[in-house]
Amino acid sequence: MAAGAELFRRNGYAGTGLKQIVSEAGAPFGSLYHFFPGGKEQLGEEVIRTSGLAYIALFDLFIVPADDVVSGIEAFFAAGIATLEATDYVEGCPIATVALEVASTNEPLRKATADVFTAWIDAGTERFARFGLGREAARTLTITAVNNLEGAFVLCRSLRDTEAMAVAGAATVDVARRLLQEHTEL
Repeated sequence: MAAGAELFRRNGYAGTGLKQIVSEAGAPFGSLYHFFPGGKEQLGEEVIRTSGLAYIALFDLFIVPADDVVSGIEAFFAAGIATLEATDYVEGCPIATVALEVASTNEPLRKATADVFTAWIDAGTERFARFGLGREAARTLTITAVNNLEGAFVLCRSLRDTEAMAVAGAATVDVARRLLQEHTEL
């Protein structure tokens, strides 16, 4: 499944073939249908759900240990910049890559990506609420962070430049500061 996740991240769902996946995994072709009798669609669904949920760990890596919400967000987006630069703009988010491709053409995969995005929003809401934000404000901040991060990955990979990620991080910090200020004024 890791091979599928890596290939989907780089090439998208449509741009990744079954032969490519089993070759990358170093597995015999027949094993794919043994473990995924539904073929590429079933593998795609499982890759999306498994790798997508693993990204929740990024909230725990960058947001939870941060001294404050702003430094956590800054570290989160700085890691996005570092990933893009270290991988020559090849690495992005496999969930967004697949979601853009299948949203109107493949309902099981659209549903899988929607479930992952919902899990991210729920997890981020819970993590940001620990900094004293109300649930609605924490949810708004999470959706802003996910929107900005995913959009920045698309722009950065296309432009081969990290400016969009830096701008997205700064915009997310601005939203966080506004929400924190509104919360303290209540």
